[in-house]
Amino acid sequence: MLTVSAEQVDSALTFPGMVETLREAFRDGAVQPVRHHHGVERAAGAATTLLLMPAWTDFTAEPMPAEGFIGVKIVTVSPDNNAIGKPAVMGLYLLLDGVTGEPRALIYGQRLTQWRTACASALAASYLARPDAGRLLIVGAGALSRFLARAHAAVRPIGAIRIWNRTPQNAVKVAADLAAEGLPAEPAEGLDTEVRQADIVSCATISTAPLVKGALLRPGAHVDLVGGFTPAMREADDDAVRRATVFVDTRAGATKEAGDIVQPLASGVLTEAGIAADLYDLTRGAHAGRQKAEEITLFKSVGAAIEDLAAGIAVYRKLHG
Repeated sequence: MLTVSAEQVDSALTFPGMVETLREAFRDGAVQPVRHHHGVERAAGAATTLLLMPAWTDFTAEPMPAEGFIGVKIVTVSPDNNAIGKPAVMGLYLLLDGVTGEPRALIYGQRLTQWRTACASALAASYLARPDAGRLLIVGAGALSRFLARAHAAVRPIGAIRIWNRTPQNAVKVAADLAAEGLPAEPAEGLDTEVRQADIVSCATISTAPLVKGALLRPGAHVDLVGGFTPAMREADDDAVRRATVFVDTRAGATKEAGDIVQPLASGVLTEAGIAADLYDLTRGAHAGRQKAEEITLFKSVGAAIEDLAAGIAVYRKLHG
């Protein structure tokens, strides 16, 4: 069995390649049971959330795949970790042989998640962002921010990247890291000002109050909402939902877990029929994506086990030879 570090994940994947891997995965499909959520209560401090995300190759498909896999991501979310300088999200990915059940790889879960999450956003942007989208705003300066910038730059001609964060020095650090890689990144001066100018607004925060004001979005903008993973979290306001054509990664996940979708559904701002498509529809050609240049599009991602499975298989195949 391979034990795969974060650095080995980085060496195995490329952003254009991972986008295409996810495109193929959503087009072909896999078995993806509902993820398991368990609250681990504590006498003091915030509870830890344990997430189990299984998926496996569809062995009933015709023709049956020559090689199949089973995978499960084991994730913990411990909000109090920030106070001791540790990431709130920890995880591992276990990849198994789909026929024998033999363990094939144990992969560093945070890095695999960063790659697949960012590349799922870029996959959506390949259908939803204007082909000439050149100005990218990243809202949030956590570890995922760098991956989102790189992934979006792999599918659109990004000529300017702005990083905004509530703590400005964190945005400065992320912008400097990206600039050192040759990407055109700078810290943002103000969130509202940057939203008005951005062609793509990509949010990766754990905010419970909307940060992106829909009234400020320019015609033709694409909004990419990644951070909120519970019904209580919200990154864009009702105006953004009203003005945009709304897309999701998976309908089952977004309509139950994503505050940016759940809350507008509950208030009547959005209906389930008003969700234009998910990544299955887009990759299979059931929906063409963006319809016109001035259209505002909004994509909400909560993550899907099919993405982890595809990424885990890609890493294993690259490193196993």
